[in-house]
Amino acid sequence: MSDLAVIGCGYVGSVSAACLASLGHRVRAVDVDEERLARLRRGDPPFVETGLPELVRHERDARRLSFGADVPGAVSDANAVLICVATPTTSSGAADLTQLWRALDTIAPELRPDAVVVLRSTVPVGTGDACVDVLRDATGGAWTGDVVTNPEFLREGTAVHDFLHPDRLVFGGPPAAVATIEALYRPLLAEDPLVFRMDRRSAELVKAGANAALAAKISLANEIADLCERTGADARTVLPAIGADSRIGASWLGPGIGWGGSCLPKDLAALIATGEAVGLSTPLLRAVGAVNADRVPIGMEKLRAHLGTVRGRRIAVLGVAFKAGTDDLRSSPSLALCARLRDGGATVVASDPLVRALPNEWTSVSLVPDAYDAADGADALVLTVPSNVAQDLDPTHLARVMRGDVVLDLPNALDAGAFADAGLSVVGTGWEPAALGAGEVFLTSPQG
Repeated sequence: MSDLAVIGCGYVGSVSAACLASLGHRVRAVDVDEERLARLRRGDPPFVETGLPELVRHERDARRLSFGADVPGAVSDANAVLICVATPTTSSGAADLTQLWRALDTIAPELRPDAVVVLRSTVPVGTGDACVDVLRDATGGAWTGDVVTNPEFLREGTAVHDFLHPDRLVFGGPPAAVATIEALYRPLLAEDPLVFRMDRRSAELVKAGANAALAAKISLANEIADLCERTGADARTVLPAIGADSRIGASWLGPGIGWGGSCLPKDLAALIATGEAVGLSTPLLRAVGAVNADRVPIGMEKLRAHLGTVRGRRIAVLGVAFKAGTDDLRSSPSLALCARLRDGGATVVASDPLVRALPNEWTSVSLVPDAYDAADGADALVLTVPSNVAQDLDPTHLARVMRGDVVLDLPNALDAGAFADAGLSVVGTGWEPAALGAGEVFLTSPQG
């Protein structure tokens, strides 16, 4: 058993703290947000994460997990201090490390001389090395521990499962410090994850590189889907057949409104900014972002093509979080679509099973708890993310309550035939009739 401190109680910090406590460690998690701390103490995290409330309550009651604002009380006895603060994107695309430097300034006077500082936050290459220098200077050399970069690979909505059943563990730093932190995860080795031990700079590139690869798969799927629409092919059969190649894989190879959230946009921008800093143009990474930036405008054009205009129309939007299984609105393409609809003069009524309220700046978008309430009187309905809502929708009920008949199914999650039988017209991604007639697209002449 180790004594651990976790700095920052957001998604990564709260999940890491609870899961490490469940492995038998004593964990003190600290944050500056009193409301967040109060909710975590009650076992009621301020965000949706499957299994986290139950785990927090269990570990709290077992006296292995506590939440507070007392940094000295958390850090002074800790063998390891995990940094889980936010590193948002600046206007230049680079990571804003203000919270990280503030955290180091706060913990430095309290660190045990041999404590290991663990970077769980996603940071630019070279940050871990800089952290060592900052802590050495701040402690006058009294701190003789080290910094290990230990990136997280937690998907929102399944983060607890991902932590306790990892496919890989990545540790970057000097061998002795890495061994200390790797030992914290020893109970997880029964899951047989791949374990990668490397230098800090390499570990810092792993997380951002992995997210860039995921973003690239989604952008590729969307570009192939666009080609399908223009050529009369059907993305619903094309993409699964492409993903059946084990070198490619079907996971994340799905079209729709594009990617968002707190990680993929930030990490892609950070990689591009890192490239600029070292004189590398990163054209592929830029293209991944450019394809994604077109997804909301393409969705708007599909609506205009079937409605004539969105001005004066009532549009129901199902799904406002950036993906299913979470209530996270950060960089949500669904919200971006709502904004375009609103700015185009439409009345927007949204529904999401996990989102209880929209921020104050979204008062012009109505949020209702029930999908059929959102669809009531709607000229068109837009499904933005695949979720249990899509599977549960009754097309006959929708047809009764809607004023129009257009259903824009961006993730191709609906049974288009059942909706057609109910008198609704489903418009999907990558399978609408081509403008050209069948057989009119050739890479070479038909004669050879």
